Amino acid sequence: MKLSTWTSGTASAIAKTALVSGALLALVPGAFAAEQVPKSGTTPYVTHFIFRPVMAMDLGDLGTATALEAVGTTQNLKGEPMFDKMSAHCTALNVASGPKKYIDGACVLADKDGDKIFSTFDTRDIDKAQADMNCGTHIITGGTGKYKGITGKEPFACQPMPTLAAAGGYFAMDIPHNTTWEIK
Repeated sequence: MKLSTWTSGTASAIAKTALVSGALLALVPGAFAAEQVPKSGTTPYVTHFIFRPVMAMDLGDLGTATALEAVGTTQNLKGEPMFDKMSAHCTALNVASGPKKYIDGACVLADKDGDKIFSTFDTRDIDKAQADMNCGTHIITGGTGKYKGITGKEPFACQPMPTLAAAGGYFAMDIPHNTTWEIK
């Protein structure tokens, strides 16, 4: 644009547009910010998992110890955004040796922004106050991004799914959780 075609009317229109835009940003500060997360809550959600045996150790007549990888997605059972549509990735050790039968592991949930929630789990830790969550408990150990400072407890159930068509010992399971959490 030539300087000779620049008019005071053009400058005035640009100035008005800038002022209106600035006023809108000042009045609605969260409109352009990342998704806001509440600071605490109780959230029921289910993770739809596919488990893959990674390595197995034969313990003779006593049983096996199997390293597992699990991947899946989450679904908030109330239709709320917390713990909904997150990718889940877990690693676990499944021990079935004599009287010892348990699965321990760790998980990472990631949302669409790449923010993560970390947890460990133990199938020997049963919350007796929630009889329907009778498979174990996750302990939320932390997070990144909007979940930084998150802690919590997640009793869970195990609901086996039909046998998968894939070879290699893969199996599917829905894992409902009843999570009480807080971001500090």
